[in-house]
Amino acid sequence: MARTKEFDPDAALRAALDLFWRKGYEATSVQDLVDHLGVGRASLYATFGTKHELYLRALDRYCEETVGRSAYLLSPAGPALPAVRALIRSFAEDALTDPDRRGCFVTNTAVECLPHDEAAGRRVDTGLNGLESAIAGALVRARDQGELGADRDPHSLARFLVTLAQGLRVIAKRPDPRRLRDAVDHALSLLD
Repeated sequence: MARTKEFDPDAALRAALDLFWRKGYEATSVQDLVDHLGVGRASLYATFGTKHELYLRALDRYCEETVGRSAYLLSPAGPALPAVRALIRSFAEDALTDPDRRGCFVTNTAVECLPHDEAAGRRVDTGLNGLESAIAGALVRARDQGELGADRDPHSLARFLVTLAQGLRVIAKRPDPRRLRDAVDHALSLLD
């Protein structure tokens, strides 16, 4: 008879995500994971595979959550530009209010693991593409509703705003309120 798991894999994945996000991939040892998750090494390997596989699953979870949250924030009926502006401003505000200065897990992965980790790279692409798609969809709605000029390319603007967001998240490691808010203000002026 198979033994039942003595821990909640979903809660363990969340805890692993938090640890990797705070410390990074290389700085997190398997022993760190065992200690932080409160799971035996054998159970950790049996449930998640290698440290790298666990990292990738944590990154998948992060992408699902953050892209889902962004899509939700950009989806209300009515004017779309205020939602886009609020989302971009939230990236700067999150940077200024995060006491751990974690930045973005996708951005951190891109900086730490790329270009040598192709599996992580695919997940970075998934996260960035998901955010870009959510923003582009809102900007298409804004253009269709007359909030954004007909000559504006929603997809190009979305790529720019995603690139800005990633830069904000790098700067979040040592946040300067004026630098972050000025960058956001100038970027959002492109939507006028």
